[in-house]
Amino acid sequence: MRMILLGTVGFVLYFVYDINSIKMKNTILQQFFGVGSLCLVIATVGTMINLCDFGRLKKPIGMFCAVASIFFLLVLIYTLFFALPFDQTYLKENKERLACTEGMYALCRHPGILWFTALYLCLWGIVGFSWRGIYFLLMILWNVLYVIFQDLWIFPLTFTNYAEYKRTTPFLIPDRDSVYTCISTWNGWNRGER
Repeated sequence: MRMILLGTVGFVLYFVYDINSIKMKNTILQQFFGVGSLCLVIATVGTMINLCDFGRLKKPIGMFCAVASIFFLLVLIYTLFFALPFDQTYLKENKERLACTEGMYALCRHPGILWFTALYLCLWGIVGFSWRGIYFLLMILWNVLYVIFQDLWIFPLTFTNYAEYKRTTPFLIPDRDSVYTCISTWNGWNRGER
């Protein structure tokens, strides 16, 4: 229960961070993204330590979920921290910001949720898909609510090109065109930089 509460606090801090970035612009509250991320990491690691049956890792489903969780964690980290300019995204207050519309962010408007959901489902698979895994499902739910909040209120006020981005890029589920655009704009492929 403590880990569920701590993970939930992490998402509450994300909401406060985003509201602050639009309304108050308080420098202390600007740190809430990092603190919220720390809460979520601690809660997730704590949940895994409390629930993990390490014997399950010897079974094919446990091994598959473990390997897949590492893959999805790396893709999530890339999506959130390397596919975007870190300083401009998380540290600086910028005027006239443009949404990233290439590479991973051409796939859908919130690609992080794809990898977060896959990661948390794999972690749930490691602990055994039992009711004890409610933590993982709840964190996925909070993340879905968070990106809906961002998509409807925060990002239209943050990015000057967000209305156009919404017209050209799917919300959460990639389609054939967005997959093509993602691949063709990855690291400047369509601009002749590769």
